[in-house]
Amino acid sequence: MDLQTTTELEAATFRRLVSHLQSHPEAQNIELMLLADFCRNCLAKWYSAEANERGINIDYPEAQSLIYGMPYPEWKERFQTEASPEQLERMQQRQREQQQAAQQ
Repeated sequence: MDLQTTTELEAATFRRLVSHLQSHPEAQNIELMLLADFCRNCLAKWYSAEANERGINIDYPEAQSLIYGMPYPEWKERFQTEASPEQLERMQQRQREQQQAAQQ
């Protein structure tokens, strides 16, 4: 497969992933982080970073709007639920483990 076709397939797959996440706001970011170690905000950060590496100025809030399909504060107000104590503890444990691994 040539590079152009590969790039087109990757782009289409990314658009499908974003569309899927936009159509499933019930999938909370903390759940995504705990299961897959990335969430919508991670995608927005990666999108912004890749754009900026190519000289395209897309800041994080703009990238969030692209990923969420609306401004993040609006999405948060409409769809974000409060994390359970168990989810928060699991997230804190994951962060501690990542910090320990980074120190080694």
